[in-house]
Amino acid sequence: MFNFDIVILGGGIVGLSLAHQIIASYPDLSVSIVEKESRFGLHSSGRNSGVLHAGIYYPPSTLKAKVCVQGARRLRAWCEAEGLPVFSCGKVIVPQTEELDPQLELLRDRGRANGADVELIDQQEFHERVPDGHTASGRALWSPGTCVVQPKLVIQRLTQRLKELGVSFFMESEVVKANPGARELTFAYAGDTCKLSYGHLFNTTGLHADRVAQSFGIGQNYTLLPFKGIYWQIHPDAPFRFNTNLYPVPDLNVPFLGVHVTPSPDGTVSLGPTAIPAFGRENYQGINGIEPRMAIELLYVLAGQWQQNKNGFRRYSREQALHGLKPLFLKAAQALVPRLQSDHLIPSSKVGIRAQLYDRNSRSLVQDFCLEQGPSSTHVLNAISPAFTASFALADLILDQSSFAFT
Repeated sequence: MFNFDIVILGGGIVGLSLAHQIIASYPDLSVSIVEKESRFGLHSSGRNSGVLHAGIYYPPSTLKAKVCVQGARRLRAWCEAEGLPVFSCGKVIVPQTEELDPQLELLRDRGRANGADVELIDQQEFHERVPDGHTASGRALWSPGTCVVQPKLVIQRLTQRLKELGVSFFMESEVVKANPGARELTFAYAGDTCKLSYGHLFNTTGLHADRVAQSFGIGQNYTLLPFKGIYWQIHPDAPFRFNTNLYPVPDLNVPFLGVHVTPSPDGTVSLGPTAIPAFGRENYQGINGIEPRMAIELLYVLAGQWQQNKNGFRRYSREQALHGLKPLFLKAAQALVPRLQSDHLIPSSKVGIRAQLYDRNSRSLVQDFCLEQGPSSTHVLNAISPAFTASFALADLILDQSSFAFT
């Protein structure tokens, strides 16, 4: 029997940041992380775009708004202190049609209410910043504080620091049974079945967070719907040079930002991601990772959303489904970069799965982070963007809202 004050299930950026903040504030507590993979960050966190968002998109009353701006500043400062690459490139948001131009004021006001540094710029300044970009209205929104980091390096360094601080890791460990009343877990580890007792457990398992929560009797009305994010890269010989992020004005009725241009500290420039329904929580390529029962549930939910057509769901879903085809992906990208051609795009190895939470009771996609409390446990559901950006601040919020008596 292993015994720990704190057990964290899942070693993505949220779980690692949570361990970091617990050790920083309560160094006498024993902390362990249980991870089903051989390395941390093999799923959503390690496949993240690396953009540290400015906090522009989120209504001020939301959890996302409360932690995004502060979280971005803290993670950036941590990366700089650790000597990790940080590309200080900013972000430009443009309307793809003139009708979307009024959204720029809405985004500016939201950003400022959340503490972000944002300003409207005219066409001349836009073209100075993005010579190859396009704004349909002649205006754009400029976010100088947005930057880009390399997620895998962040995960690796944070793992190293936690190891130095004495956090215990149980890798390749599948939870077999949860016994919330006794505060015990049974899990497969190192070819054997082991038991672990805890004072408080945090569920930060990302793609599988709903299933884990439900094994504790929590969140029965929720299910996670996986959406596949496919990227393309701009060929190094293409006649474009991007020194800033270029984003479209998003549809604020849905929790996706649309196809955008992201330069990386390593010099590559990515276009994407898509938001295509995936038929498994780890269905990154082809038929690998397909879960038939989950796929049926996903199609059932999407059919219901299609029938309701709330907030123009039919139009948006048609567009997103077609983005999986290169010619139609290219067309979407050309709204931002008109001179972009098919031979300028090369396949990217980056493929991510967005674990989007769905509320069966309200029959709607959940837009905000979702924290559910259980017996001696806290369950982090819907840890989607900007969870990577906000990770340290989100960890503090999780701790503040947990029911564990930290002493």
